Amino acid sequence: MTKQVQDADIVAATRTPIGNPGRGVFRNLRSDDLLVAAIHGALKQVPTLDPKAIEDAIVGCAMPEGVQGLNMGRIAVLLAGLPSGVGGVTVNRFCASGLTAVQMAADRIRVGEADVMIAAGAESMSMVPMSGHTPSFNPAVFANDENIGIAYGMGLTAEKVAAQWKVSREAQDEFALQSHLKALKAQADGEFADEITPIDVVDRSPNLDDGSTILTRKTVSLDEGPRKDTSAEGLAKLRAVFAASRDAGGKATGMGSVTAGNSSQTSDGAGCLILASERAVKQFGLQPLARFVSYAIKGVPPQIMGIGPIEAIPAALKLAGLTKDQLDWIELNEAFAAQALAVLNTLDIARARVNPMGGAIALGHPLGATGAIRAATVVHALRRHNLKYGMVTMCVGTGQGAAGIFERV
Repeated sequence: MTKQVQDADIVAATRTPIGNPGRGVFRNLRSDDLLVAAIHGALKQVPTLDPKAIEDAIVGCAMPEGVQGLNMGRIAVLLAGLPSGVGGVTVNRFCASGLTAVQMAADRIRVGEADVMIAAGAESMSMVPMSGHTPSFNPAVFANDENIGIAYGMGLTAEKVAAQWKVSREAQDEFALQSHLKALKAQADGEFADEITPIDVVDRSPNLDDGSTILTRKTVSLDEGPRKDTSAEGLAKLRAVFAASRDAGGKATGMGSVTAGNSSQTSDGAGCLILASERAVKQFGLQPLARFVSYAIKGVPPQIMGIGPIEAIPAALKLAGLTKDQLDWIELNEAFAAQALAVLNTLDIARARVNPMGGAIALGHPLGATGAIRAATVVHALRRHNLKYGMVTMCVGTGQGAAGIFERV
């Protein structure tokens, strides 16, 4: 964006806690309700902003169907009580949907088309499973070998990365363990407090004595994923679930290296940022938290989609005029330990700067929301630790990599 008209400043950034799917804290809470809560949380950070000044809300969602269908972005804007003049759109770039929403919102401001934008992401993997309810591949995907990777399960792509980049099972398990340990420490130290909007949850259960409904209310303020009982021994016992050889009787022997323990957790959650031009910052007396610097998206072979950041990170750095050593804080989405390690080893990135508070293996990965969630993490971490540059990066299903750079102001 060397010819941009103006900067896009992030003036608010928040996220919900991340819940486990199925039996987790948000299992009965719709993703649009999580999104509304995140929007409300972001608006509270900018009380002097006139909501009528918001041009549009761009919302990332990886599986925009079912409860997440019907343009969830626009519906959430209205359910949040924003003026009907505020637009809303839902975008899908799988795991990079939330970060793409931030990029699109920033670009509207940077080229002078808008002064205030909402960028967000939301996903309920409790209500809409991985790949959606009725996935249907075009038969042409299977007609040529070069396209079959489009249909690969993500775990299988991680196995291929582990083999090609020679990432051992032991290294993957150690990476996963460190993710949990860092997340638990960050929770104990209150590191997530600035970025999380607590969510009130009401659980309903039957009273078997009189047939009435028992309501249990609680406030969720921490991510549900980090586990205190995670250990090297426990991780080592888990069987590989995505690639397995079979014995003579056809029984899987689990000789792969990617397990549930060294993979990201499926999750429920939402994140929201508000971006503003310099003119809007002055008009409404807003305090910029960070500036959106650059963004890059790169394609890679679908069957090794996990290495996408290897291509995207250098491209985003080049656009920003920075080197990797100038990045103080990097949120690398841990889709799988195998792919995260392949990226780090290939680009020779200092480990201490990567996911200092844990990553998706411990914290969870609510697909289309993750980019917005991790952007909120970076924005607040840069300010809290007086750092300058941060990055959010991830691999993307069907073979892409995305990276976005932020600067504390």
